[in-house]
Amino acid sequence: MKKGIKVMLIILAAVLVFVAAGVWMMFGQNIKAAASVEKLEDGLYQMTYEGDYGFETYLAQGGASSDSEMANYIISFLSHGFYTPEESDIHTAEYGCSALCVEDTAGGRLMGRNYDWEKCNAMIVRTKPENGYESVSTCCLDFLGFEENWKPEGFANQYMAIASIYVPLDGMNEKGLCIADLMAGDDETTHQNTEKPDLTTTAAVRLILDHAATVDEALELLKQYDMNSAIGKAHHYIIADASGRSVAVEYIDNEMIVTETDILTNHYLAEPKRGIGSEQSHQRFDILSDRKQAADGKMDTAQLCESMQAVSQGSMGDDYEITQWTILYNLKERSQEFYWAEQYDHSYRIVLGK
Repeated sequence: MKKGIKVMLIILAAVLVFVAAGVWMMFGQNIKAAASVEKLEDGLYQMTYEGDYGFETYLAQGGASSDSEMANYIISFLSHGFYTPEESDIHTAEYGCSALCVEDTAGGRLMGRNYDWEKCNAMIVRTKPENGYESVSTCCLDFLGFEENWKPEGFANQYMAIASIYVPLDGMNEKGLCIADLMAGDDETTHQNTEKPDLTTTAAVRLILDHAATVDEALELLKQYDMNSAIGKAHHYIIADASGRSVAVEYIDNEMIVTETDILTNHYLAEPKRGIGSEQSHQRFDILSDRKQAADGKMDTAQLCESMQAVSQGSMGDDYEITQWTILYNLKERSQEFYWAEQYDHSYRIVLGK
């Protein structure tokens, strides 16, 4: 009898090992990513994901034409199909922003980016995909559609935070390609409707970070997909690469229009909507333009930081929004300095490839 019990225990242990191995094969990468979530300070977190986070499958099955469709795919990926939501939504709201590209006085290229919005929680996301470029990006966690003031604390919430990979608002990859999503000047939504696969605003940021090394490659990628606006607002991108080229990508009447520029805020640059946007957007654009001109187009990181601080919401006297984060990208070094909530005396430095 004792021998029979021993055999049963051995068989049970083998079954448990087999089950555990199967679970790890299925969820291991997600579990490692969830375990990497770290709180940097109140409201700010970071996470690293190495491996396949399902984005190639997302693209292959046609992408998604709405935030809710994308959210449903993310949930299915995270649960490996064990849970299928009836309805899901990624909630966002209107936000501002500023971006400036300049030549680095030490050689190379710099880009500064302010993200202006009400107080929120955010995640710095570092990804190392199997079939794409390593990158660092930023997600506003409010955009994930969880409960108010949701935080990635505790393993269950850390696991849910993997969804932030699909909702980046800016970032840089190992090739020195940078992109940032900014609000444009009105409420016109883009919903291109051809036979191409679909992208939402933030999914396009992930696509470009994973697969574009230059501005030209980024533009060619965007042309291969139908763009669909998030949150019922107009968006435009600034895209810059290590060669020194930078452009704005805007959508007017469902047509993608590219404008060469080193500065972008929250009004249109392309005709026929050129100039449409808020008064403050024009003020921030002019401040950055004046500073760039005064520096003859060349700045070091300290000067760029001062310029971005000059157009922060605190400097502009806004009592509702703040500059939730400022990022200084060095496209040659593939590094970023991340400043949280207008605390310009302290930054978090990330260097890709290290």
